[in-house]
Amino acid sequence: MSKITQLLAVLAVGGLMFVGSAAAQQSNTSGAGAGVDDPNHPRVNQVNQREQNQQDRIANGEKNGTLTPGQAANLEKGQQRLQNNEKKDMAADNGHLTKQDQKNLNKEANRQSQKIYKDKHSN
Repeated sequence: MSKITQLLAVLAVGGLMFVGSAAAQQSNTSGAGAGVDDPNHPRVNQVNQREQNQQDRIANGEKNGTLTPGQAANLEKGQQRLQNNEKKDMAADNGHLTKQDQKNLNKEANRQSQKIYKDKHSN
């Protein structure tokens, strides 16, 4: 191999290593950047856990007959609104929830929880 060919090969390998390391660094960022959700953020985890608990309560109510299909459908709409609001808040804050976002979402989840309780105990 000529010295020019060797030099080009070394430059090509070096360039590939540089591009690879830059890509690896980007993929390791946790929730940074617009449109990137951070599923391991504590506030996100707390809100998501509440949403999951409420989904389970609705499903159990439908399964055991304490909720009618109409009540369950109405409650599901409320859950969807809560999830949509969470997505909007996260999109506005680079994939995170601020403390104020969490507070507002928890207030909304509290109202939804009361509706679930009321509907499950109204029959």
